[in-house]
Amino acid sequence: MIDNKIKSPYSPVVISNGLIFVSGQLPLDIKTGNIAGNDIVSQTRQVLTNMDIVLNEAGQSLASVVKTTVFLTNLDDFKLMNEIYIEYFGEILPARSCVEVSRLIKDVLIEIEAIARIL
Repeated sequence: MIDNKIKSPYSPVVISNGLIFVSGQLPLDIKTGNIAGNDIVSQTRQVLTNMDIVLNEAGQSLASVVKTTVFLTNLDDFKLMNEIYIEYFGEILPARSCVEVSRLIKDVLIEIEAIARIL
């Protein structure tokens, strides 16, 4: 299971009643703990890669995601984030909310949380 490297009081994943709740994923390289790049493209790729890893460890994949919430520190990044998002999710897109927030932990540009179903 993905280690909670930040050591905060939360669970990275909770499985309940056929659903997988994935806590907000940050653009941190799982091996190093470092932020992956300083632009929205590289950070979005890392967030979605981390999401896929977490889901794979739960026996699922991004294809099982039914809802995401995207947190951006700048809505001007929405278009570029969307381009990467589509690369990862393909034609079957989950329901989604996207909001601009004033700041995210470690001053990253993006965080995504998800709900998936067990297929």
